[in-house]
Amino acid sequence: MEAKAEEQQLSQAYGHRQVGQKSLLQSDALYQYILETSVYHREPEPMKELRERTAKHPLKAMAISVDEGQFLNMLLKLINAKNTMEIGVYTGYSLLTTALALPDDGKILAMDINRENYELGLPIIQKAGVAHKIDFKEGPAMPVLDELVKDEKNHASFDFIFVDADKDNYINYHKRLIELVKVGGLIGYDNTLWNGTVVAPPDAPLPKYVRDNRDFILVVNKALAVDPRIEICMLPVGDGITLCRRIK
Repeated sequence: MEAKAEEQQLSQAYGHRQVGQKSLLQSDALYQYILETSVYHREPEPMKELRERTAKHPLKAMAISVDEGQFLNMLLKLINAKNTMEIGVYTGYSLLTTALALPDDGKILAMDINRENYELGLPIIQKAGVAHKIDFKEGPAMPVLDELVKDEKNHASFDFIFVDADKDNYINYHKRLIELVKVGGLIGYDNTLWNGTVVAPPDAPLPKYVRDNRDFILVVNKALAVDPRIEICMLPVGDGITLCRRIK
């Protein structure tokens, strides 16, 4: 009950409405209009099944929103992505939307510290016929990234990288991912508006985990804004996603 009260307090203070728990839109009705008009009836059946299964999980708030999934799916098709990476998988909703967007010989290097959550969605991914595109590695991403960076053949080899894991490592991930993504390729950092709290006053009464992660997000947002190797676009989709296009 206490956690719910804190969530409602944050919603009222920073504009995060209740219908779209992953939306920063000011109007519940407007967000619902978007979902009902252009999202739900176009959502592939496997993604709907996985979304509904994830909704029963205690940590369901970790999943990306359905409209963000639609956005990523189209984005991947627009850039003709083939070799991708995902850091932070959870039950695999964003992973599935990526796999469905890639060509049959496309590949996703997927990393998460929890295989159990991944396996919750795996049967649906398999049923969708895209499991062969996924190379799942259980454990922290940093050691895997360090190994990839050591081998120059991996440099500039990824078309798209999606990051939705431990926020305290976003800045460390970026230092490595900028070498692994190709020039013209994209890195997407999720949750970069952090429930709207990025504009909260320094003394705002935020729960500790919210404040700590907000501070990490603020650091990476500032770093991305001045990184001359990338072009950026911060979008209020879901909980905020920042796209970084490598230009050099």
